[in-house]
Amino acid sequence: MSQEIRNLEPKVLWNKFADLNAVPRPSKKEERVIEFMKNFGTSLGLETFEDEIRNVIIRKPATPGMENRKTIVLQGHLDMVHQKNNDTQFDFLTQGIDMYVDGDWVRAKGTTLGADNGLGVAAIMAILESKDIPHPAIDALFTIDEETGMTGALNLKGGVLQGEILLNLDTEEDDEIDIGCAGGIDVTATRTYAEEETPEGSVGYAITVKGLNGGHSGMDIHKGLGNANKIMNRLLFDGFENFGMQIAEISGGSLRNAIPRESQAKVIVAGMYDEAFVFDMQEIINDIKAEFKTMEPNLTIDIVKSDLPSKVMDLGVQEGLLRALYAAHNGVYRMSADMADLVETSNNIARVIVKDGTISIQNLTRSSVESSKMDLANSLRSAYELFGCEVEFAGSYPGWTPNVKSEILDVLVSLYEKQNGTKPSVVACHAGLECGILGTNYPGMDMISFGPTIHGAHSPDERASISSSQKFWKFLLEILKNIPVKQ
Repeated sequence: MSQEIRNLEPKVLWNKFADLNAVPRPSKKEERVIEFMKNFGTSLGLETFEDEIRNVIIRKPATPGMENRKTIVLQGHLDMVHQKNNDTQFDFLTQGIDMYVDGDWVRAKGTTLGADNGLGVAAIMAILESKDIPHPAIDALFTIDEETGMTGALNLKGGVLQGEILLNLDTEEDDEIDIGCAGGIDVTATRTYAEEETPEGSVGYAITVKGLNGGHSGMDIHKGLGNANKIMNRLLFDGFENFGMQIAEISGGSLRNAIPRESQAKVIVAGMYDEAFVFDMQEIINDIKAEFKTMEPNLTIDIVKSDLPSKVMDLGVQEGLLRALYAAHNGVYRMSADMADLVETSNNIARVIVKDGTISIQNLTRSSVESSKMDLANSLRSAYELFGCEVEFAGSYPGWTPNVKSEILDVLVSLYEKQNGTKPSVVACHAGLECGILGTNYPGMDMISFGPTIHGAHSPDERASISSSQKFWKFLLEILKNIPVKQ
């Protein structure tokens, strides 16, 4: 890891981020970062413990003169999305993130950076370690598995936290203060299919879609970015319709909360259609690249001859799969009628796997309105069930209803305007923040979310603004000094 990261200002923030990023912490594999955080709290002589699900809580008393202020919860999540470029050799289970400075940005070499939510966690660590930052009594809550199920927040019991105000440090635009967010549900379709022997006289091809931007399946879903699974399906659908192409394998996308950047398929066509198939595919490729030339200038679609697979999908099931994926909604489903420019409901067709007689299609459906979330989930279920899939709903979590009369919101808006000379944007976001979930067991807690500017989260293009992090840190310290007094 470059020493230049540790020399950035504020050093207390970037050094804690560098320490954290040296610890492998992919979602559902947080054992090492949990021990790291417990050792950190214990080394400071602070009350440190795990709850039943393995969230880590560290308590720090108020600094002198701040004992009469309300106790606050400083909250961030320990896990990070593990995404890498296809040509990057990296093991998220054993390696720390390799970071570098690029102008005003901190980036990682070919992987996600972990600034989501590592910078928020690092800020909390710096405050816990500090001896000269004024603050009220603190419950520092470090949740697990935020990125792939909100497991930590969902299983945090009532009564564990003592705070009256929660500051969630997981927002990614420094001029925004979040007061609401979307809930979500995982929609998974599966079925088996019969495999057939590859007909004699066939020719094998490998089709690859890559070079897409990808990104956060909530925060970036409205941008019109390419979805590799949808693009691949267009190619396969046309090949089947016009040339009787048959599929041997598909592997597209990766995590539910990341817009899929890449997809690979192995297919066959009859030898008699060989040249016509390639010519037709190239025309479609040109059309797709023309459609996405503005948003996806690096999109690459390759079709090359490959070894002939021994088996392919049954044609009847294949037709159902391609039509179902065409019908299944991807992207924005409904915009909010109550907040300008807010996506209310969306879906990300995140992962498509076809191999060895098994189909799996993984979706993440989000909405700030529960009934709309289930409406879209049922629409997806219908499309998949029509071609014989079993569909499972799992991991459902609630949204966070905005509270425009929040006391801590008034504090943050006033401080932001005083520091920056402009008003912040008070918004709700289409990401899945943990506030809504935590509020179910702590209904009286006043909650707010803010953070430094981070772009490209959930993709290898993730980057954190250095100047924004300085602005965020200054803002956070001022907030701590201005927490309201106890009633």
